[in-house]
Amino acid sequence: MTAPPQVACATGPPPQGAHVPSRRTVLAATAGVTAALAAGGTARADDRSPEALLSRMTLRDKVGQVFVSRVHGHSATAPDPADADANLTDFGVRTAAELLARYRLGGIIYFTWANNTRAPGQIAELSDGLQRASLAQPRGLPVLISTDQEHGVVCRVGRPAALFPGAMAIGAGGDRADARTLGLLSGRELRAMGIRQDYSPVADVNVDPANPVIGVRSFGADPEAVAGLVAAEIEGYRAAGVAATGKHFPGHGDTAVDSHTGFPVITHTREEWEALDAPPFRAAIAAGVDALMTAHIVVPSLDASGDPATLSRPVVTGLLRERLGFDGVVITDALDMAGVRTRYGDDRVPVLALLAGVDQLLNPPKLDVAWNAVLKAVQDGELTEARLDQSVLRILRLKARLGLFDDPYVRVGDVGRTVGAPAHLAAADRLAERTTTLLVNEGPVLPLSVRTHPRVLVLGADPASPSGTTGPPTEVLAAELTALGFTATALSTGTDPSPEAISRAVAAAAGADAVVVTTYDVTADSSQRTLVRELAATGRPVVAAAVRNPYDVARLPFVKACLATYCWTDVELRAAARVIAGAVSPRGRLPVPVQRPDDPAQVLYPIGHGLTY
Repeated sequence: MTAPPQVACATGPPPQGAHVPSRRTVLAATAGVTAALAAGGTARADDRSPEALLSRMTLRDKVGQVFVSRVHGHSATAPDPADADANLTDFGVRTAAELLARYRLGGIIYFTWANNTRAPGQIAELSDGLQRASLAQPRGLPVLISTDQEHGVVCRVGRPAALFPGAMAIGAGGDRADARTLGLLSGRELRAMGIRQDYSPVADVNVDPANPVIGVRSFGADPEAVAGLVAAEIEGYRAAGVAATGKHFPGHGDTAVDSHTGFPVITHTREEWEALDAPPFRAAIAAGVDALMTAHIVVPSLDASGDPATLSRPVVTGLLRERLGFDGVVITDALDMAGVRTRYGDDRVPVLALLAGVDQLLNPPKLDVAWNAVLKAVQDGELTEARLDQSVLRILRLKARLGLFDDPYVRVGDVGRTVGAPAHLAAADRLAERTTTLLVNEGPVLPLSVRTHPRVLVLGADPASPSGTTGPPTEVLAAELTALGFTATALSTGTDPSPEAISRAVAAAAGADAVVVTTYDVTADSSQRTLVRELAATGRPVVAAAVRNPYDVARLPFVKACLATYCWTDVELRAAARVIAGAVSPRGRLPVPVQRPDDPAQVLYPIGHGLTY
């Protein structure tokens, strides 16, 4: 997701003062935000009801509530100079507090790359700082703070927070209780840091092995299995007091185009959509999901206009609202993505999304342009204020359900006691042990024995950690194998090993009793494939560990042992090492079919395939 330079428009709402009161001062103001919101006189018991709040809001207040924006920096009032400069470029202000004052934003999204998520204590302080800054404004409202903590390959908060297996790994485990546990424990940690909305779970059914944007972010290819796991994770988040967000409606699982960079077209018929894409979203709604996120995709069978689903009234209002009966918050996927910017300018996209029935506008590339476009659309009568009120009321009701009007702040002691709690870390390890999937084991090669194969060479791809705080994979595997009694050494050869790197790896394998090689998205002409083939030719036992897509195994017919971890964060890799060593038996089952690359009609390994010992 990119953030091109932006400058705040002079026609936007005027900046407010940067002073923010202390936490004690705000909390003392008659139980949270009541005093800040009361319209003079004695506060009434219903002053904080969503309807009462809405009645006192100005048009500019309402426009601000429907926007969720990024902001740069680790602090609401004192970001590092580089982050202050980035905010000045993007928004015309230097701090998050000034951004909230200028645009009266309803929400903020945290990103690692924006320096929002350095450490749990810092995140909690940033969250409190945002709340103080927002509540300090006239008619100030608490902010709904969100992030993408899917776990697995998309994770914004890293260690020491507990990092759980990703969706496809949970799909391989197949246990709804595990999905519920993930939502509950992850939700507790997010809430402890002041994050009340998570853009998870992914409800897309991944049926295209070449899908570049969903893939292992999906629970799998079986609609009913995905539906059950989606519902269970939502239940966990709700129990933790965090809003789950199912995504990406109406279904992004069958495309070879990434909506971040292109404009996907889904060719499912209406009947195929009902059978394949709809079940997880129906299950999410039945489970009480608080929010659903739209996809920047075109589904001609649902709307023949050519508009992306995010801007489609037939999809958002006709299908999601009226047919499926969803009356929660609908949020767009990020508005800086190419899939929603192909047909319309950045001034039209937010207006069209609201007209389609969307409530929250996520991360527009130019906030000033988007904010003023919505304001003008209401002033000109294109978008009625009554329609805007519908969205604002849904947002306020969600904030009320999450307790933000009672106390929007982080509880003292919750961060250290909750984030990365030993019980959470142990639960993540237990879940991961149930997900590692053994796909091939001729001989059998596995499990490796310390007595017969004491020296293990671990080499291969070392992709960067999704959270920036784990790995590299080869070193994690080597360390865990060493802890299990092997003498393991690590050698990184990368995702595109050169002939020289392959030669070094083959030479190193000569001094090992067994080789473990990590693979990452192997293609027909990938040099990773050449590496594995040449290692197999040495005669040493070779174990391939597909650390992202399980589809790698179809490109490696010459390997005699292959397992899938579905991600390369430490929790999955440690579990894989324990499987390799025989400390635990593999229990995962493929949640997607693996087809022949040259003939997708032929399935090499069906859904449910998985070996054990």
